[in-house]
Amino acid sequence: MNSTLEVIFGLLGGLAVFIFGMNMMSDCLQKAAGEKMKRILALLTKNPILGVLAGALTTAVLQSSSATTVMAIGFVSAGLMNLPQAISIILGANIGTTMTAQIIAFKLSDYIYAIIFIGFIISFVVKSERAKNIGQTIFAFGLLFLGIETMGSVMKPLASSPIFTDMIEQVSHIPVLGVAVGTLMTLVVQSSSATIAVLQNFAEQPGPDGVSSILGLVGAIPILLGDNIGTTITALLASIGQTKDAKRTALAHCIFNISGCFLFIWFVKPFAALIQNISPKGPEIEAISVISRQIANAHTLFNITMTVIWVPLIWLMVKIVMKIIPDGQKKVYSNAEPQFLDSKLVSQPTAALQLVVKEVARCIELVSDNLKELIAVSTESDSEKIKAVIQNSEDTRKLYERITEYLSELFASGGLTEEQANQTAGIMYILSDVDRMSALCREVCLSLKDKEEKKYKYSKDAMRDMRHSLQLIQEMFTKAVQMMATGNTEAAKDILQQKEKILDLGIKMRKSHVERVGEGKCKAKLTEPYNRIIHHIDRMGNCCINIVDAVQGKAGQTYLETVA
Repeated sequence: MNSTLEVIFGLLGGLAVFIFGMNMMSDCLQKAAGEKMKRILALLTKNPILGVLAGALTTAVLQSSSATTVMAIGFVSAGLMNLPQAISIILGANIGTTMTAQIIAFKLSDYIYAIIFIGFIISFVVKSERAKNIGQTIFAFGLLFLGIETMGSVMKPLASSPIFTDMIEQVSHIPVLGVAVGTLMTLVVQSSSATIAVLQNFAEQPGPDGVSSILGLVGAIPILLGDNIGTTITALLASIGQTKDAKRTALAHCIFNISGCFLFIWFVKPFAALIQNISPKGPEIEAISVISRQIANAHTLFNITMTVIWVPLIWLMVKIVMKIIPDGQKKVYSNAEPQFLDSKLVSQPTAALQLVVKEVARCIELVSDNLKELIAVSTESDSEKIKAVIQNSEDTRKLYERITEYLSELFASGGLTEEQANQTAGIMYILSDVDRMSALCREVCLSLKDKEEKKYKYSKDAMRDMRHSLQLIQEMFTKAVQMMATGNTEAAKDILQQKEKILDLGIKMRKSHVERVGEGKCKAKLTEPYNRIIHHIDRMGNCCINIVDAVQGKAGQTYLETVA
């Protein structure tokens, strides 16, 4: 293999190992963080400073500003976050992503294989899922540096190539060209962290004098600015097909990085001088690799400066994106169509499960509405209300199927921790009873519809008892939902007592009906449909008890705390 191919494949192979290690480390850190991620997300308030902090912390955990940006876009699309909050998150994400460059600036060449071995042993030997995730994080950390080391070793011959050095000289003296190179690199690789790692490695290669960097800090900064612009493409792709606010969030990310580039491009040399003054001193090429740390510091200071500029101007950012993407006709969702689920967040279970909670809440609301309508139908027959109950039940079934599919995708992604897997299974268990409640409402309603069509006529006492049973079911369901929302199981006793009342009332209703048949007040042919309605109501009570049992067993409760 000739030297050119060796360099190309070495660079691509090293980059592949680096990206694989970075993605693996991100996934394992997310699993190891578990509920801490949820607490970080809970910082999302109207206070933009806390929003910036939450964005920075989340990105530091995920090791990917793109992941945080996609998460923010998903939350805005789902209505869990407003536009100013999302913008503050993105400002923080740009600071958090600089941690990768700072880590890379540490030279761990002598310890790479030791780190990989330690990580492998921990993940291979220990049984605890959390410890395994930590071990895999260490292993991925080692792979990340192995990729960097590979790229660095294959780049060394480039420093002696006259053609290449002349090309680099052109880039280093024309900042706009450097920005274009950085943007193109990140557009191709889809990771600013990866392209900045390549930049750091390349800048460490000695120039013709063997002492100074082949690129230098002045030449590296424009490429760094281009890397920041290129990373916005991920946010733009994530916003395709999303709500207008989601698209505005992605646009805000672009404006942040592009405005920073336009501002800093005029002050490359003074900025480089400032970075050199606040960074370690010494020759650019030596053991401590000063140039790599200087690039990392430039990346950090750039994003901190732009965040400080934009935080008090978030209102202006909102106005700009609102002007570029004005409000149009709002999308109207049908009850059967998910409003919150976002397939792009399947790889981030903590965020995805938050969206599932909102969708489950919609299911519960549909069932609650159906119970109210059903009680009204039992009081006074209304063909329109009967149709509404049947339609709502069908919509609930479709929504249930979509949520179940989404949860199945979460399982299939392999990104769930054991705790999250248990919670997801618990949500599916509870959701199945919510769907069953909806189906039983439909069955009762169909029986009442059949009564109207065939001119059945139950006695006033029979209808009164039926209405009373449905009212007890409604109370039970409401209390069960409150238990899910609060985690307070004190209402469980009341729900069980109400279930006993329904059983007693069912027995009484059957007995009374037989007596009325004997007295000629009801027709004998009504016995079967009447008993069927009583049976459906009894099964509704069982669904409520199942939900209570699930909450008492903590099945899915952690992620259902916000349902009410």
